[in-house]
Amino acid sequence: MLIDEGGFTLVSPLRCTWAPCGCTPVVRTSLDHHERINLFGALLVSSDGKQIRLSVRSYHSTLSGQQVIEFLKQLLRQIPGEIVLVWDRHPIHQRKAVEQLIKGEKRLHVYWFPVSAPELNPAEFIWTQLTEHTANTAPHNISELSKNIFTGIAKIRRTHFRLAYCLSASKLSWK
Repeated sequence: MLIDEGGFTLVSPLRCTWAPCGCTPVVRTSLDHHERINLFGALLVSSDGKQIRLSVRSYHSTLSGQQVIEFLKQLLRQIPGEIVLVWDRHPIHQRKAVEQLIKGEKRLHVYWFPVSAPELNPAEFIWTQLTEHTANTAPHNISELSKNIFTGIAKIRRTHFRLAYCLSASKLSWK
């Protein structure tokens, strides 16, 4: 299980656009840049690496240790048996309450990615694909942003090669 967190605001990234020759392209967006959706994403990879699933949980607030615990409990309910969790050293992963949950859950085995090495975390590539999906959408409110995000998540979930891309794009050795 590979976990990462990402966030999206009403200001969507611009990839490319067009306008008539001599005119500057205009993409209108909301002026309220403070509203955001924060997400936890987990790639659930079978021990043989052939089955990959995506589990996501969203929040409209800043992520905290309590929300990490909620997401871990959700995953513990979804996955039977032993679980190997690999994640980065984000401060919310190291909160005392999170560490207590991990210590109390015997079937959870935790490993850490090296500091400042996001290219090793396959879950980072969930956000790469989702950012690509939401680019140029210019949502006007949080509801439109949420729809864009969850449409992108559904697209990633239903296509095996998109999930497999997350694994192959990372610089993590799978041998």
